[in-house]
Amino acid sequence: MPKILADTTPLKNRNFSRLWWANIVTVIGAQLTVVAVPAQIYAITGSSAYVGLTGVFGLVPLIVFGLWGGALADTFDRRRILSVTTLGLIGTAVLFWAQAAFGWNNVWILLAVFSLQQAFFAVNQPTRTAILPRILDERELPAANSLNFTVTQAGAIAGPLVGGALIPILGFSLLYLVDAVCLFATLWAVVRLPALPPLLPEGVKPTTPGVRSVIDGLLYLKTQPVLLMSFVVDLIAMIFGMPRALFPQMAHEDFGGPTDGGIAFALLFIAIPAGAVVGGVLSGWVSRVTRQGRAVVICILIWGGSVAVAGVLLLFANGSPLPVLPLVVLVLMVGGAADMISGAFRQTMLLSAANDEVRGRIQGVFMVVVAGGPRIADVLHGGAAAVAGTAITVAGGGVLTVVGTVLAVLAVPVFWRYRVAMREKTVD
Repeated sequence: MPKILADTTPLKNRNFSRLWWANIVTVIGAQLTVVAVPAQIYAITGSSAYVGLTGVFGLVPLIVFGLWGGALADTFDRRRILSVTTLGLIGTAVLFWAQAAFGWNNVWILLAVFSLQQAFFAVNQPTRTAILPRILDERELPAANSLNFTVTQAGAIAGPLVGGALIPILGFSLLYLVDAVCLFATLWAVVRLPALPPLLPEGVKPTTPGVRSVIDGLLYLKTQPVLLMSFVVDLIAMIFGMPRALFPQMAHEDFGGPTDGGIAFALLFIAIPAGAVVGGVLSGWVSRVTRQGRAVVICILIWGGSVAVAGVLLLFANGSPLPVLPLVVLVLMVGGAADMISGAFRQTMLLSAANDEVRGRIQGVFMVVVAGGPRIADVLHGGAAAVAGTAITVAGGGVLTVVGTVLAVLAVPVFWRYRVAMREKTVD
């Protein structure tokens, strides 16, 4: 069983263990906000197109501050950066609570606060991931990444279950307040970390966290075709295959739920993360995989196929004797498991290959791709569904994911052939 179940060896490290346990608390609160924001926007406007605007208002700060945040992480003490940005996330959660508690019901204020939150998130996440090779052995990175992704997705289950069911009863403000309180757990874990300044080669001075530093990081990435392709295939999977902006509309129109939450809404939101949790619990084998490029491609093809099947099932949602909602949830769970494994392998590639002095900037690009791709999808899917409906949009996106991935691998076959050789120890 230990060879099948998740490898918990990284939890023997005190620093990683504190961050991981604190993240369990924090992620649940964060996912309440993830559910509450689109639900509140849809409740105010009744339009998936407006929900899709979260993609625009989230993407711009993610790109700008994600890239700049990676440069900051390669210049300053990473513990200090994590402390400041965690405080910023707490502040934005309080602002979410205020706009809901005082009943402003202004979609533009809500989107502005969301944009500010994403700016802090964009600096925090590359820094948080960049410290892993400093506190863990390199051979533990695949297991650590699987553990982190599993916690994130487990929170994505608890959040929608609680949020989707309680929004009609308790309202939005209480959910935002819980998010603010939960973030203090991460703040506690961060301040317990040791000092983590970037490790620079002898004679090399710290970079200035400006445009030149960001460009240098991108130029470094350009010399690494395998790592560059890991971003390309993820963008294909997320932009074409992530239908989350349509969940409010699907719950309401396809499955007869209310406009401001409900059981169908919650089930759709938890399907992908639930599958990811199952994949994470059964991820004991990931540390033994050396053909990581091939594994990533197979996982993305499974993801795209699952989304396409979900779209086809939506065609039978009204008036069909089939239990369409449970079937949609099931196939999305399969896709979620595949996506989690893909993400763990791609993250391991980046952490293993990049030197510490550029690791923050590479993680900044990774965060922009991972978080930015779905936000582009929010815009595209929201607009497409307003014209073609949910079923055609979801099914078409899944098919495009499969086709795009195959074409990308044919164009750069070295990614399919990529193998990893784990070293025994990290930098320190």
